[in-house]
Amino acid sequence: MAKTAIAYKEKMKEISVISLICSCLYPESRKDILGDFEEKPSALLADMDIKPINKRASGQAFEVILKSPSPVSDASHCVTTPPKKDISLEDIQKKLEAAEDRRRSQEAQVLRALAEKRDHERDVLMKAMEENSNFSRMAEEKLQLKMEQIQENRMAYLASIMERLQEKEKHGQEVRRNKELREEITA
Repeated sequence: MAKTAIAYKEKMKEISVISLICSCLYPESRKDILGDFEEKPSALLADMDIKPINKRASGQAFEVILKSPSPVSDASHCVTTPPKKDISLEDIQKKLEAAEDRRRSQEAQVLRALAEKRDHERDVLMKAMEENSNFSRMAEEKLQLKMEQIQENRMAYLASIMERLQEKEKHGQEVRRNKELREEITA
């Protein structure tokens, strides 16, 4: 039972360290917290008393008794604000000039980015127009070649039809002449 009480105290020390890391739990600055913890590691445990209770079937039970805060501990948690530094007119002027320089450089950077974007858009547009022009020229050339091929095929087809007609005409004349010769011979 004593071992578990010691283990619980160690666990409470770990929780204290974790709460030191988590700045959302304590509004004090990190330096103040670490300073208090390094000076008095048991100071966080001094405000509590841990008494073990009889072991139960579900596990070990403890009773944690928190002591009332002492006036000494209140003083250690008090946060002091750093003293304000007197700001001179020259410091204000320097800060204003630095802010103006930052504003000008930011405006120049924005203008530079816009110019680069405009150049890029112009380049993209020129490339698209060039590709469109190339596509139109290639399509026109293909169409011209196709029309020439169709014209050549048509002329070849008409020539072959004319040749067949001429052959039929010759054959018809030859058949007529042979028929006339035969009729003359038989007559």
